[in-house]
Amino acid sequence: MKRLYLPLILFLFLVLEGVALDLLPGRLLTGDLLIVPHWVLIFLVFITIFYENERTYYSFIYALVFGLLIDVVYTGILGVYMFSYAFAIYIVHLLNKLVHANIHVSILLGVVAVVLSDISINVIYLVAGVNDMIWQDYFMTRLLPTLISNLVFLVILYPLFVKRLTTWGQEQLSGNNTL
Repeated sequence: MKRLYLPLILFLFLVLEGVALDLLPGRLLTGDLLIVPHWVLIFLVFITIFYENERTYYSFIYALVFGLLIDVVYTGILGVYMFSYAFAIYIVHLLNKLVHANIHVSILLGVVAVVLSDISINVIYLVAGVNDMIWQDYFMTRLLPTLISNLVFLVILYPLFVKRLTTWGQEQLSGNNTL
């Protein structure tokens, strides 16, 4: 049963991303700011830091699968989120080998993941002709608000999932897990 926890939590965040903007105050949404929730990506960063070891790539596989699900459900171009989430998680996995797991590292790697994925999504949309936003406007109206809102989400999730993910990861990787 414990093997299903991670995909179920990721699926829950996938569904909640669709209604995330409805949970925000109305005056935040009426301005020029574009806030994109990357909650699945934030949880994938937690999986990379606290669940995996150096030789496992569960978060990378989950990034491919749930990135594709986000593409199917929320976007019109397949592969954009799949590529950007997998790319960001792979970089986070490489950087995670260099640092120790704590709140500061989680925030730093969360920033790296959100910035890498959001910029790669924007570049792909620019190449495909879906988006024509000027880079200065993009940084001020989309990247910065997206980064701040996802960091708030990361800080809220940190105390809820860190110990659980560490415990589940040790059980899963030691082979002492039971169905």
